[in-house]
Amino acid sequence: MKEIILGGQTLVTGSGSLEHLAAVPARRAVIVTGGSSMIKTGVVAKIEKLLQAQGCATLVHAGVPANPDTEAVLAGVAQMRPFAPDLVIAVGGGSALDAAKVMTLFTEYPGLDFAAALAGALPAARKAIRLVAIPSTSGTGSEVTKVAVVTFRDQNLKIGLRTPAFIPDIAILDADLTLTMPPNVVAETGMDALTHAVECYINRNIDDFTGPMAAGAAAGLLEHLPVSYRDKTIDSREKVHNFQSLAGLAFGNVGLGAAHGIAHSLGGLWNLGHGLVNAILLPHVLEYNARDPWVGDRIRRLAAACGVPDLIAAIRGLNQTLGIPASLRAAGIDEQTFTAALPELVAGSMQGATRVNPVPVTPAEMEALLRRVYA
Repeated sequence: MKEIILGGQTLVTGSGSLEHLAAVPARRAVIVTGGSSMIKTGVVAKIEKLLQAQGCATLVHAGVPANPDTEAVLAGVAQMRPFAPDLVIAVGGGSALDAAKVMTLFTEYPGLDFAAALAGALPAARKAIRLVAIPSTSGTGSEVTKVAVVTFRDQNLKIGLRTPAFIPDIAILDADLTLTMPPNVVAETGMDALTHAVECYINRNIDDFTGPMAAGAAAGLLEHLPVSYRDKTIDSREKVHNFQSLAGLAFGNVGLGAAHGIAHSLGGLWNLGHGLVNAILLPHVLEYNARDPWVGDRIRRLAAACGVPDLIAAIRGLNQTLGIPASLRAAGIDEQTFTAALPELVAGSMQGATRVNPVPVTPAEMEALLRRVYA
């Protein structure tokens, strides 16, 4: 028996869909966002206006950093709890959305802490606080998943915490918010989404419902991501925004693989962009996994669904089109730093999503794979 959850209560998509907030009842709302982009572009002010028009008091918690750590999350909780919100709106990139998920749950359940989260002792539902997620980048799928990625500095590791209570009640996919993304963010977040779709499709936990979703997301991203990167049209941005969310719906029910396991370890050590690392890793991990007949067949089926003769070659070509470096060395990690960190990197990469990689990975194989990815 398998339970499949396809997001929260409502998914709203299309240009201008931010206006849906006017129909979301609330008395006290906290708006969680990242550095400054959503403030500078007026998005946060527009959200406040939509809420205040119905008599809702608002509080803005800004400054969620990229790769948010436990300290950043707890700082948000400390601001939220005295305000006692009945609604939290997360707007921005995946970091802001992930942090807001944990902040919201910790606010509703004051006894929770990260020790309980790591032990898997998280509540399965929220009852007092509704959560709305509005992504401004197109990659993480956080607006529809039960995962929240947090950096644990004491372990130099990014860890995906999981509970259905993290799934936002409402996801708003307004492509207008994506038009301000710089090209490198378009590239890196888009490749994160493609990695979600591909790793989901070759995961052994795949099923009849999520398989077509993952394949459709991969095909859509391969087609529209280069256009979104090159031309910045609202149509292409909306397509990528929707397909990345579809990938999120799929992998949230299935799992990922070693590319994500390694990416979380690398990100925890060097604060590298998650999508950038996934893009570099994905072709190498697929080559490693393709040795297995079942996985090799899945990769060929996915290539056919995407209309390409060779999926791994297509991904390498897309990376080149998007200006993604071909190795960790080309991404700026010097050899001495890499070599010194290799034992810790191997240990960290064996955790997380690597545990559900379709082909088992030994520590020796992981070290060899990392050396190839570096060089």
